[in-house]
Amino acid sequence: MKIDVTEISYVPTTGVQEVHDTPIVRATEASLEGYGSLVDDPHSFEIEIVPWPAQGWRPIDDNTGDQGGVTEGIFEFSWEGETLFARNNAVGDSYLFGWSNWPEQVASSGLCKRERALIWRANYHPDGGQLFFPLSGERFVIPLALPGDDVTPADFVTFFGDGSRGLYIHPSIWHGALVPLDDEARFLDRQGRVHARVSVNFPKEFGCYLGSPMRAPGTGD
Repeated sequence: MKIDVTEISYVPTTGVQEVHDTPIVRATEASLEGYGSLVDDPHSFEIEIVPWPAQGWRPIDDNTGDQGGVTEGIFEFSWEGETLFARNNAVGDSYLFGWSNWPEQVASSGLCKRERALIWRANYHPDGGQLFFPLSGERFVIPLALPGDDVTPADFVTFFGDGSRGLYIHPSIWHGALVPLDDEARFLDRQGRVHARVSVNFPKEFGCYLGSPMRAPGTGD
């Protein structure tokens, strides 16, 4: 997968030399409580859709405000050396999600030992949940935080998925980049079609990147 950097949806914020490293845990039903759940069958799994909020004292009419439905497509990820690019075909957006080295020092190709991902941005979707399902057993990590606009880097936990099951997150759950452990990965993405995004910019707001370990919990792999 090749992505033209002039077409990415958000220009990355860089220029800091600090990292807030997140703890890493294995994604299980217990550890994901409050964040979401594991998924075995992505096609039968119901995506939560949140009705449009009322703007004043008059309520939204019954059975309206949630008719946008669900969209789905292939979410492609590719490490180009030490830079992580992605394309979400469900919504037609391309991204530069992060790096495995300081962005000013990244290698564009060659053998790279990626120990952690430096993530510059996270977001949540107030209108619906989101499902990521690995199509070929791809292992991945993803930082998540519980709802609240006063989120800080310290609120994030990185979850490790072994590729055997998909990961679903509830509406309004903060999520940084899904980070594959291999050079390339493809996930089925199902999410609310409205796809509203509320974002946090770590370098700009906190003077650091969010660090996600690229390994299974309890190992150095």
